[in-house]
Amino acid sequence: MPIMLALAAFLMTLLGGLVADRVRGRRHLVLGAAAGVMLGVVAFELIPESLELSPLSLHGVPVPMLMFAIGFLGIHIVERAIAMHDAHEGDYAAHRHSHAGVGLTAAFALIFHSFLDGAAIGAAFQADEAIGITVAIAVVAHDFTDGFNTFTLTTLYGNARRRALTLLTLDALAPIAGATLTSLLYIPHPILSLYLGMFAGFLLYLATSDILPEAHTHHDSGPLTVAATVAGTLVMWLVIGLAS
Repeated sequence: MPIMLALAAFLMTLLGGLVADRVRGRRHLVLGAAAGVMLGVVAFELIPESLELSPLSLHGVPVPMLMFAIGFLGIHIVERAIAMHDAHEGDYAAHRHSHAGVGLTAAFALIFHSFLDGAAIGAAFQADEAIGITVAIAVVAHDFTDGFNTFTLTTLYGNARRRALTLLTLDALAPIAGATLTSLLYIPHPILSLYLGMFAGFLLYLATSDILPEAHTHHDSGPLTVAATVAGTLVMWLVIGLAS
């Protein structure tokens, strides 16, 4: 049963990436929506889930939120180290998105996240079948956006379409691998909570520092792009609410 449900996640991930590929003519709207979706994933899923998995605090701050800050600052430091943003902070059009390695890093982080989604399905079924089905619904519901973001982030940083499709396929296969592996292994909740917190910071930085500025460099960007961002956030609220 876990592997069959992971196959549904596989199909939804592919669908999300293919949709992102087909709407290139309205790239600014795609990027705006992607940023909103990423914000929704961070605010409505990753952070709440990480806090539920680990009640530990360090110096008065929940450990997952410390990892959130580390994830955000980590990608910021990496970008600065490779001089990706060599323009003034307000000069969004001067962002150089020719650093394919950043796109690959983002894509592999999303693939690992999808792997953990599959692992969560398998682990939940180990606890109880009803819980496993609920977790699977949540995973399948948001894997469309995982595929969407994997393709968008990879191509945003100058990677070729073929490479983006390859990474999309890996992202789609990752939940199946995760669900299969958890029939043999158990991932401790504290480790999962650390990962989710760090990945949330990583994702939020990409959304606010790179994707939104790039979306607003388009000559037709403006109210429609802002509306797409708000819509992406609201859609994730709706999806996660229905799946919970």
